[in-house]
Formats: sequence, C-alpha cells, structure tokens
Amino acid sequence: MKTINRMMTNICSDNLSESRDFYIRLFDFNVDFDSDWFIHLVSKDKKLELGIIDRTHEIVPKDFQNNPKGFYITFVVESADEVFKIAEQEKFEIVNKPADTFYGQRRVLLKDPDGTLVDISSPLKDFEF
Repeated sequence: MKTINRMMTNICSDNLSESRDFYIRLFDFNVDFDSDWFIHLVSKDKKLELGIIDRTHEIVPKDFQNNPKGFYITFVVESADEVFKIAEQEKFEIVNKPADTFYGQRRVLLKDPDGTLVDISSPLKDFEF
C-alpha cells in the first residue's frame, strides 16, 4: 500500500484575497503563505490545509481554469448553525439555509466567491441510521 503523507484541496480563484477572507471568517484558518498567485491556509491545530490559487496562473492547466462543476467541498464542524450566522453577518451567498438531512447531518450550503459549493455540516445529536 502506498502511504499518503498529506492531502490538500486547492481552489482556483479570481480574487485571492476575497477567497482567503471567506475561509478565514468562516473557519478561522491561519494564513501560512500569501503571495500574488497562491495562498496556503491551515487550521489552528495544523491538521487541515486549504490552498487558493490564481485561476489563470501558468501551473493551472488551461482546461481547468474555468468555474468548478461537479464537485463541492465539505467542512464538518461542531455547529453548522453557528457558521450560518457568520455567513449571514458577512453577507456571503447562501445556497441553502441549515436543515436536517435524512443521513444525520445538519447542513448549510454556501457558494464561495469563486463559485465553489461549500457544504458545512454538523452531526445530529442522538441520530441513528
């Protein structure tokens, strides 16, 4: 078996600072690296990473410089409702308000500044499948 040492999601962005601020305000990431083409965010406990890269940078293949389709990014948090309140205060684009799902999650959907669908979920207490 091959060992995975690290996994990181990178989001292509048209406005690095706006995207950086979106994820920092919602999830309290720290900025580990900040340049004019790439920003690296890490969680306070340094276990999670998120990259934000200039969509038109030469290292992003031309065929992948368009808006995202067919995927979304999920953050499992203690309280989706608390993140929703922040999203409302910041006037972030809300796709779906918090709702309980059939699979035991409280879920809110947002759209980040670059069009990425962001799923914020928290486990429902005492849920049994």
